[in-house]
Amino acid sequence: MPTVHRTPFGPADGRTETDLWTLDSGTGVRAEILDHGGILHSLTVPDTDGVPGPVVRSLPALDDYTDKDNPYFGAIVGRYANRIAHGRFTLDGTTHHIPANDRGHALHGGPEGFHTRTWQAEGDRTDSAARLRLTLHSPDGDMGFPGALDVTATYTLDTAGTLALEYTATTDRPTVVNLTHHAYFNLGADDILGHTLQVDADHYLPVDPDSIPEGPQVPVTGTPFDLTTPSPLGERLALDHPQLALAGGFDHCWVLRGTDPATLRRAARLTAPGDRRTLELWTTEPGLQVYTANQLDGAFTDGTGRPHQRHGSLCLETQHLPDSPNRPDHPSTVLRPGETLRSRTEWRFPHLGAEGKIGCGSPRTLDLLPASRQHDPGV
Repeated sequence: MPTVHRTPFGPADGRTETDLWTLDSGTGVRAEILDHGGILHSLTVPDTDGVPGPVVRSLPALDDYTDKDNPYFGAIVGRYANRIAHGRFTLDGTTHHIPANDRGHALHGGPEGFHTRTWQAEGDRTDSAARLRLTLHSPDGDMGFPGALDVTATYTLDTAGTLALEYTATTDRPTVVNLTHHAYFNLGADDILGHTLQVDADHYLPVDPDSIPEGPQVPVTGTPFDLTTPSPLGERLALDHPQLALAGGFDHCWVLRGTDPATLRRAARLTAPGDRRTLELWTTEPGLQVYTANQLDGAFTDGTGRPHQRHGSLCLETQHLPDSPNRPDHPSTVLRPGETLRSRTEWRFPHLGAEGKIGCGSPRTLDLLPASRQHDPGV
C-alpha cells in the first residue's frame, strides 16, 4: 500500500524549516520531495532485474540547494520557465521588466524564482496512490511579474510506479505563466551518452548565442535534432552542427506533436544502456526543452561525493515555448482573472511490467473544467 512520510531536512534561509516528504508506491518506486523549491530530491526505480536505483541526480544538503549557483537541481521552475528575451515583455499595453540573470535575459523566473521558495505542503494517500500537495502564493510584482498568482503543484505516485506532477494556477490580474520541472535524469550509468532518446516532435527552435529562439520553428529532418526514432545521445552530440557547437550539446526546445491541452500524450522516451530502465514522459504541454547538462563542471556533487559532470545527466522539461510573451506566433502563456491554468506531466516506467504500461496505447483525455484555460490556451 502507498505511504507518505515527512522528516526534517534542514532550515532554509536560517528561518524556515524544510521538510523531506517521501512518497512510496508500495511496489518498488519511491520519490523524495523537498518543500523548499518543490525539489524532487530523489526518485528510486527498480531495473529489469528488480534492483532499485536512483534515476535523478541530487545534491547532499539544503545549503547546496540554496546556493545561488545551483542549476535548478530537481526544482519546480516559475513564474516563467526558460527565457524571456532582455527580461521584458508587453502585456495589454504595459511593459514589464524581469531581473536579468542569464546573459542579459530572464531565465526561469528570475534570480528569486519559485525554485528558491518554501512551499506549503500537505500529504495524503489512498489505496492506489501517495500524494503531496504543494501551494505557493506569489504576490503582485514578484520578480516584476504582474498579478498575484496562487499556484498548486501536486505530486502523485501510484502503485503502477508512475510519478505525476499536476499544476494549477489562478491570478487576480492578467499575467504570463510557464511552469516546468528541472530534474536531471540518468537511468543508471556514468553519463547519458549511452542512453537512447526519442522525442515525439517534428520541429525544434534553433537559438542564438544567448539561447533565445532566433526565429520560427524548423523541421528536425536531416539534423542531429531528429529524434523521431530512438537515437544514442553520444552519437548525436558528436555530430558537427552549428547549433550543437553553440550550446555545447542539446539545450533546445522541441515543438511536440499535437497541441490539444486536454490530451495527455507522450513527449519522449529515454532508455538506459542495456535496456535496464525505460522512462516515458507524457504531458499536456506543447514544448519539451532537452538539456544535456552542458554547463555542469563538477562543482556540485551528490551525497556520495560523486561530481555532477558535463553530459552526466539530462533534463526533459515539459513547458510552453521560450520567450512566448514576445512571440505572438507561439501558443499563448497569458493567464487572466477567472481562468485556471492546468498542466500535467507524468514520468512512466514501462519496463516495470504490465501494470507499468498504463496508457502506452492511445492518448488519454483529461477531465477538465469547462472554464479552465489549459495553459493554452509545469503538479
